[in-house]
Amino acid sequence: MSEQQKNDNLVEIRHLKEYFNVNVGFFKSRPLKAVDDVSFTIKRGETLGLVGESGCGKTTVGRTILNLYKPTSGEIIYDGKPIKSKSDIKGFRKKATMVFQDPYSSLNPRMTVSDIIAEPLDVHDMYKSKEERRERILELMGYVGLNSEHASRYAHEFSGGQRQRIGIARSLAINPEFIVCDEPVSALDVSIQAQVINMFDELQEKLGLTYLFIAHDLLVVRHISDRIAVMYLGKLVELADAKEIYDHPQHPYSKSLLSAVPVPDPKTARANKRIVLSGDIPSPLNAPSGCPFRTRCAYATAKCAEAMPELKEISSGHFAACNIL
Repeated sequence: MSEQQKNDNLVEIRHLKEYFNVNVGFFKSRPLKAVDDVSFTIKRGETLGLVGESGCGKTTVGRTILNLYKPTSGEIIYDGKPIKSKSDIKGFRKKATMVFQDPYSSLNPRMTVSDIIAEPLDVHDMYKSKEERRERILELMGYVGLNSEHASRYAHEFSGGQRQRIGIARSLAINPEFIVCDEPVSALDVSIQAQVINMFDELQEKLGLTYLFIAHDLLVVRHISDRIAVMYLGKLVELADAKEIYDHPQHPYSKSLLSAVPVPDPKTARANKRIVLSGDIPSPLNAPSGCPFRTRCAYATAKCAEAMPELKEISSGHFAACNIL
């Protein structure tokens, strides 16, 4: 394989595990398997959407990739190079960054907008003079549609949508190639969500960015993603092109998720049958053996309890982990 082919994948995740030890009694602990043997790749310039219900491990995947959590095991490969040592992580953090979910708590209320945006520039010493720093701040504010007079104001003076723009400007300060977007629009009004999503698209085109876009709103993910990965209880259960996964979902869990997406056309909405899952999502502390979805699956057999099905390619570029496929 040539260097060029190898580096078409900007990010490669192999068998990633993130377990947290949780106290369950007197001097007893048990591993909570937040992410359990997850593998995928993200091509250069692509947006991979990562979806699933709350508590499935989506956010933990994003944070573990950026080494905000130390991986329990597995490999994170960036641009063909494994990220292992402290110097690897330091270099990686100059190329990869994160946009957080909550624009209210992710910004320091004691700092002005210009200081918030310039924080990564200060940390990585990325300017030679105060004038260069100021010019870069104004350039970043321009990228996200903020005016220069906003620079001296504080975060609490802005609306939720504007605060998220400040957070996005901060994430762009280091000229990143890869951004983990952790539910970046879920705390915003629907009308503002569309503006922010369109801005992500424009920035990707303008700056050549690669995104891992984490969300639970399937309509938002469909709009922005090239491919979509579906997670359930720490496992990856399906991965395919965005259109393919919407038109032809294969895994029973994906089918149930997509049946719940509202359709604007009343005729189509009436024809669509909602697939309602029985039971609650099991605790990751006490996950079922084998396939974690089997306790809520209408097609589960005895084989499903024995081992987690392999994520296999069922058609070109479409992967699913299910015994019935």
